[in-house]
Amino acid sequence: MADPGLLPAPPVPQGDYVPVRLHGGFAFVAGMTPRENGELVVTGRVGADLDARAAQLAAAIATRRALSALAAAAGGLDRVTAALHLTVYVAAVDGFTEHSTVADGASQALAEALGDRGRVARAAIGVATLPGGAPVEVSLLAAVEPASGDG
Repeated sequence: MADPGLLPAPPVPQGDYVPVRLHGGFAFVAGMTPRENGELVVTGRVGADLDARAAQLAAAIATRRALSALAAAAGGLDRVTAALHLTVYVAAVDGFTEHSTVADGASQALAEALGDRGRVARAAIGVATLPGGAPVEVSLLAAVEPASGDG
């Protein structure tokens, strides 16, 4: 498993929402794009501006942001009992068919951070555009050990 200290700082919302909502032992993590220090580090449409491998790396960056937000909200990744569902949105050109390959970058980042707890059910969805011109956005649902005040 990856050293949790290698996660980026918890993200600051880019709009009127919270990064994570804890409720009833679940953590609903908002959609995360490949940002570092609040700035998109990868932009463009997959299949035109970047290839599937570059998008896969962008998905890993976005997933590490999601994990950072999750760790901050849950009180550490050790409180995450399982990643349950991951949705990976891929901004791609018409005819692009490697959405699952792109999503593998997100799945691999989860497994690196959480081990078997990061083996997740997943959807990979192609879209026309994403916020700020991001090539990928990931959204995560996880089970966490409940703490007082959750919900």
